[in-house]
Amino acid sequence: MSHAFYVNLSYVFAGLITAIMIGWILLDGRARRQEMAELEAAGIRRRSASPAKDAEA
Repeated sequence: MSHAFYVNLSYVFAGLITAIMIGWILLDGRARRQEMAELEAAGIRRRSASPAKDAEA
C-alpha cells in the first residue's frame, strides 16, 4: 500500500465524520424546533419572549 492510500483514506474518514456531524446537527435542530413548538402550544413561553397580549390588559 502506498502513502497516497493512507492520505486518501484519511480524507474519506474526515469527510464521513463531518457528514455525520452535519446530519446530527440538522436532525437535532429539527427535534429542538418541534419540542419548542409543542411547549409553546401547551402555553409554556420562553422568558426572553415578550409578554402575552392578554397578560398586558
